[in-house]
Amino acid sequence: MERSISVEEKIRRAEEIYAKRHEHRSTNLATVNINDKKDIKLLKKTIIQIIISLCIYLILQAIQMGNYVFSNDCMNKVKEVLSYDINFGEIFNSANLWLKQVKMQNNEEEKNTNSEEEKNITQDEEITSKEDAIGGAEEVKELTQEEQDIENIKNTCTFIKPVEGEISSKYGLRNPTTASVPKNHTGTDISANLGTKIKSATDGEVLLVSEKGDYGKHVKIRIGEVTIIYAHCNIIYVKEGDKIVQGQEIAEVGSTGNSTGPHLHFEIRIFERTVDPEKILEL
Repeated sequence: MERSISVEEKIRRAEEIYAKRHEHRSTNLATVNINDKKDIKLLKKTIIQIIISLCIYLILQAIQMGNYVFSNDCMNKVKEVLSYDINFGEIFNSANLWLKQVKMQNNEEEKNTNSEEEKNITQDEEITSKEDAIGGAEEVKELTQEEQDIENIKNTCTFIKPVEGEISSKYGLRNPTTASVPKNHTGTDISANLGTKIKSATDGEVLLVSEKGDYGKHVKIRIGEVTIIYAHCNIIYVKEGDKIVQGQEIAEVGSTGNSTGPHLHFEIRIFERTVDPEKILEL
């Protein structure tokens, strides 16, 4: 006979059964947690299969709704396109040739533009030159120091011939026959008889009267920055500080100092630079 179970025994058994069930559920949950990665992969696979199935369904629907896609007309056009013999190498070469032609054309246009600009610049310069010429503008020529000195001397005073006679030695380098005569001649020698009157070629003031040196008896007359020297004189009529007028008799021709015969050494200076007297006046 079945033994009668007390209430306490029933409660205890019920608790044991509950505890076992609860332990089994916890084990299942842990298993699920352990296999999470596998479940995620399975979920992704399922989603992909659903998407593929959906795409297939949509394609089938499109085929059923659009019979034109597989119509004879459409298929003939597809076959016609596929029948073309497409040579991609030839297409590439044609494209490359076209690019070269475009580049050459651009270079030619650039050259033409540059040539046009240069032509315009040249025309502008010619027009400017013509305008300057029409306006009376002249190109300024740079003068040498000698040319500047001559111009300044002519602007300072006028000259007359100091004595009548022939030129026996010109200004500049020369080949003297006597060793005592310097090769570089700083003035112009005018031959004249002993005692011939010497006239002042300009106005001025007597700066120096002297008998020293190679010049022998000589006179220096100054006007502004211009100095005139009359050398190798026989007799001098003026003294230092005298005011001289052009044409006044100031001395006589002689042969004093370093001289080989009666003559007048006529010398012109500006700022102590000598110039050729024949470029100032006719002697």
